[in-house]
Amino acid sequence: MGHPGDVKQIKPQGIGARVQRKEDARHLHGKGNFVADMTMPGLSEVAFTRSPLAHARITNIRIPPTLAGQIFERRDLVGALDIAADSSLPTYQSSVQSPLASGKVRFVGEAVLMSCAPTRAEAEDLLEQAEVDYQELPVYADIHTAAQAQSDLMHEGWKDNIFVTLSADKRFDELSAKADVVVHRKMSLARQCQVPLEGKAVLAYWDHPANQLVVVSATQVPHLIRTALAQYLQLDQGQLRVISPDVGGAFGYKCILQPEELCVAWLAKTYRKPFRYVEDRREHLIAGANTREHYYEMTAYADKRGRLLALDAKITIDGGAYSVWPFTIGIEPGQAVGNLPGPYAFEGYRCVTRCVATNKPGFVPYRGVARTGVCFAMELTLNAIAQEVGREPWEIRVENLVQPEQMPYLNVANKYFDSGDYPASVRRALEMIDLKAIRSRQEVGESDGRLVGFGIATYTEQSAHGTSVFAAWGMPIVPGFDQAMVRLTPDGGLDIRVGVHSHGQGMETTFAQIANEVLGIDVSRTRVIHGDTGQTPYSSGTYASRSLVMSGGAVSQACKKLIPQILKIGAHLLEADVASVHFEDGCVKTASAHVTIDQVANAWYLNPQRLPTDVDPAGLEATVGYKPKVDTGAFSYATHAAVVAIDPRMGSVEILDYVVVEDCGVVVNPMVVEGQTIGGVAQGIGTALYEEMPYDTFGQPLASTLADYTMPGATEVPNIRIDHIETPSPHTEFGAKGMGEGGAIAPPAAIFGAVNDALRKLGGRIEVNQTPLTPRRLLEAINHAKQQTARGDV
Repeated sequence: MGHPGDVKQIKPQGIGARVQRKEDARHLHGKGNFVADMTMPGLSEVAFTRSPLAHARITNIRIPPTLAGQIFERRDLVGALDIAADSSLPTYQSSVQSPLASGKVRFVGEAVLMSCAPTRAEAEDLLEQAEVDYQELPVYADIHTAAQAQSDLMHEGWKDNIFVTLSADKRFDELSAKADVVVHRKMSLARQCQVPLEGKAVLAYWDHPANQLVVVSATQVPHLIRTALAQYLQLDQGQLRVISPDVGGAFGYKCILQPEELCVAWLAKTYRKPFRYVEDRREHLIAGANTREHYYEMTAYADKRGRLLALDAKITIDGGAYSVWPFTIGIEPGQAVGNLPGPYAFEGYRCVTRCVATNKPGFVPYRGVARTGVCFAMELTLNAIAQEVGREPWEIRVENLVQPEQMPYLNVANKYFDSGDYPASVRRALEMIDLKAIRSRQEVGESDGRLVGFGIATYTEQSAHGTSVFAAWGMPIVPGFDQAMVRLTPDGGLDIRVGVHSHGQGMETTFAQIANEVLGIDVSRTRVIHGDTGQTPYSSGTYASRSLVMSGGAVSQACKKLIPQILKIGAHLLEADVASVHFEDGCVKTASAHVTIDQVANAWYLNPQRLPTDVDPAGLEATVGYKPKVDTGAFSYATHAAVVAIDPRMGSVEILDYVVVEDCGVVVNPMVVEGQTIGGVAQGIGTALYEEMPYDTFGQPLASTLADYTMPGATEVPNIRIDHIETPSPHTEFGAKGMGEGGAIAPPAAIFGAVNDALRKLGGRIEVNQTPLTPRRLLEAINHAKQQTARGDV
């Protein structure tokens, strides 16, 4: 026992503290454990032959008889089923993807043959001895040719090449008829790759003592992968254990079942030996070009001041060749039609979204899932309204945003905004960027002939959305409660087990901070176990900015569940009545004495003779399932503002200043939030200015190396200044909202707004509206406007 003055005072480590990330030490010292780091006796490396054609029938495969058992085609994978990404959405047409192509190939890079050997180089050499013959089919390299096709469709049994069509219509005719101003714009976003530092990686082996297939995969969703592999390898889930070790970035690329995971798992199941596949960079760029390609036709109806009354939108998404398991292609158009209205309070809405199948890799969720595209389209449309009515873009936003007194607010697309002050984020961003000084600078002009422009974008980020939302998207797997298990160790430390998995989010730190907030245990004495279906409670995984809210909420609730037992044991040790003690700073206290949580744990585990006779035999551990009170998600929001300088002679764009004002509710660790935001903004800058996977008319990818696929580096990303507004969510544990995707949503809209603002100095109506904004595209827009002016078209 001790006295209150004996309690060691430590630096705050709970919610709101800038605690250094626990996981950084091992990564900075090269102590991480990634799939490519692992070694096992008898390990074979796996390689694939990938299709050189975008659309063709496989007419013949010739494998030398001497290489049987070393080279595999689809018919060799006995017991492995094809991946079917089914959905209950109306109009949805289901696609089936074989682990190795069967019958025909549907994109350049699709795996056709698989080999294994002691080294990757040897496996690739073996594949050189096999031959595949193809009969070419018509190639649908873009949405227009694909949508018009009537024969040789992407998938047998389909009526056309449209995956799914979704629509919304709410008071559109009524409210659009009242408009004084109508603006029409077209915008598009290029196809991108996610390009995590670590690509796909999977190692599988048979655990003979456990009689279990163990799959070690760089995945965001280990429990979902176990479910999928059990289904497609026809095993009981108890015969499968999926381990996700350190994961080198993911961004959505690793939240689906990969065909390579199924192939490697089949090898280990069949041969009872270890096999590994690690994707190389060229494979990723060719077979992973799978996101962001959206096309928008927007017509907005507003009053004379620019108040938006109604919006008519036609959205077309290039979905590639296959729908992915489990999220399906339906999530992208579903997010598009549902999130296009963003944070704005208008009431007339008509939207039709089509997802078209083309001869490109299947579309995979990417950080921001559709919201980068809808933010781009919505914000450029608002800029067009502002120009039409002669007002500042920020003024239009402030008037059109949902106002704080309207919260909670159900918007035109049935999104439930629980809390926040959206206009405040705009005003704060204007203060930080100093718009008045920018406008003065524009009047004076730049000595080097460049043009300066200002852009602003506001968005909402739907985070931690749950069962009802995913069920409405028709998914075969729907998330429910996330569970966390907490257990005091005999010396008073804490083990936390969660089913989500980190690929850079800092969960080992933030979950320890949440536990510290409740139990007062030092974060250095808290261990977070995740990424292993054999050791953790079930979760559908890490995606959709859900982990901190869902699993973090479960950690908080589980820690709270321990306190009554701690109080009971502590009171007994203090020889006090339970009603006379309280729990504070990791101690059970009376007015004059205390026992520490370490002493309570010691009694339970090592000295049970000191326990009360009626102690709860459940012990010092608890498992709790959690999801927010409102299932539709907690909406974060932010405003991004950018200042750019463009060179109208060279077509270059430099970002001079960039600010973010964000509100993700109660911030657990501001340093982690800011790191996530900066990383997201860097990806958004890539979307805006650099990243593109173009295809020719034959469906051939034209950027198969990082010499061709351009990404922003340290010199292209400015010093990003971040400010926080903190509006607690009334529906989540400790008021938190998710924010992991937000940084990547607004940059294209803010940067393009700034470029278009700068271009107005040249006169006429020059606008750019297609990502990425390369020098060629910028110069083409300038020259086109000059030609229009010369002809008198403007």
